[in-house]
Amino acid sequence: MLIPPAPYWLRSMALHDLPEVREIDRLSFPTAARAGLFEHELEQNNIAHYYVLGRMGDEDGRIAPIVGFTGFWLIADEIHVSTIASHPQWRGHGLGELLLLNLLFEAYEHPATMATLEVRRSNTVAQALYRKYEFEEVGTRPRYYRDTGEDALLMTVPSLNARYHQFLEGQQAALFQRLRSEA
Repeated sequence: MLIPPAPYWLRSMALHDLPEVREIDRLSFPTAARAGLFEHELEQNNIAHYYVLGRMGDEDGRIAPIVGFTGFWLIADEIHVSTIASHPQWRGHGLGELLLLNLLFEAYEHPATMATLEVRRSNTVAQALYRKYEFEEVGTRPRYYRDTGEDALLMTVPSLNARYHQFLEGQQAALFQRLRSEA
């Protein structure tokens, strides 16, 4: 797991995080996750891996509320990104990128050989981030999102090889520099 520069921290999601996670989920998606989804993922889904991102309090060192979360499923040798969300107040600060970067480095720990995800056709901000990380559009899932009937774009990084790991290290250095300068 990445250790981001202060004042940020990353750790595995725990059940006591779920009230904050649910609130970020509610604020981030057209339809919130169904009741019990995160409990199931944490307690019963042995292929699920979830993380939370927080920020230390500015005045007294207390941990501020969670500002983002992410998850993936490890299916055979593939990580399938299931969710990435940051609190609306914290968007535009590189935190979604930090969450994605952590997932991609985690892929090497399992080890996975490829990464996939679905993204709403209308979510051009997320698509730009995924393209920055060399995800390629490889297909469409028609009417994938039941809440709106919107199509999903299927995107993949087909090879989590040594060259891609070096690319991630360069992205990490640049992102950490940005996070330090904005802290």
